[in-house]
Amino acid sequence: MQAISLPRFGGPDAFSLSEFETPAVGAGEVLVRVHATSINPLDYQVRRGDYADLVPLPAITGHDVSGVVEAVGSGVTAFKPGDAVWYTPQIFGGPGSYAEYHVASEAIVGHKPAGLTHLEAASLSLVGGTVWEALFTRAGLRLGETILVHGAAGGVGHVAVQAAKATGAFVFATASGYDADFVRSLGADVVIDYRTEDYVAIVNRETDGAGVDVILDTIGGDTLERSPHALAQLGRVVSIVDIAQPQNLIEAWGRNASYHFVFTRQNRGKLDELATLVARGQLKPHVGKVYPLAGIPDAHADLERPRNGIRGKIGIAIVDDGAAGPR
Repeated sequence: MQAISLPRFGGPDAFSLSEFETPAVGAGEVLVRVHATSINPLDYQVRRGDYADLVPLPAITGHDVSGVVEAVGSGVTAFKPGDAVWYTPQIFGGPGSYAEYHVASEAIVGHKPAGLTHLEAASLSLVGGTVWEALFTRAGLRLGETILVHGAAGGVGHVAVQAAKATGAFVFATASGYDADFVRSLGADVVIDYRTEDYVAIVNRETDGAGVDVILDTIGGDTLERSPHALAQLGRVVSIVDIAQPQNLIEAWGRNASYHFVFTRQNRGKLDELATLVARGQLKPHVGKVYPLAGIPDAHADLERPRNGIRGKIGIAIVDDGAAGPR
């Protein structure tokens, strides 16, 4: 099989397109012909060496799979050859998804939502699982609450807006003015241009000083320090961003705030919950740009470029299913 491998840590040019043996399927596992994957910030963090102690080289990386079951190991009961499936490979647990075939434990694999193409499903598995864990498992977002989603036009943000609206929350969202209409189309109630507007002032104005119940941080910077100023009493802040430097959270004490830091975990349950939202028409991932397998280095360079103008996710089409979308 062909795969994009990482023989060394570094920039996008560190990748190499190589031939590998197709992996063998073991007991309790499924062998999947990968039709699509996608690019996440976690991917370039791994590539540049942020998790060097957890990623033995050479490595096949990548954290999204949508494809078709090729074979199943002994003891597998939920899947059979020919089933369309989607999942996030076990993070730091072996080879990733930048390849034509992948083997995974049956326990982390879900049936692909019928309403999504492989590119769309591969663009939802990791970010969707992250959103589910952040908003519902950790923050406990409920009907009638308010939420502020930072980076609402990005891979995680655009899914978070839709999932929050499906729950019945009132959604504030930050984005550039260029992306404002796109974010409104996702269901955001108030869109704040982070380049020209102060989200703390706007949230407090729109909530009569009460603040929001939940804040989702997908951007880093000083978000953790500023968030309490826009947070309700007993509010919750959830961050999916590595903390680059210490921040003063004294204001959080006065709000009785709780902070959650999420590195998503794999399980089929989250995929099934997301599939339900897809089936109800409440969630649709947006694929902003598509590359072939050999284009993964360029895709990484695109995602790392500040203000790249790409909405949603960058998809990788490994099998041409006739639904490539924008390139």
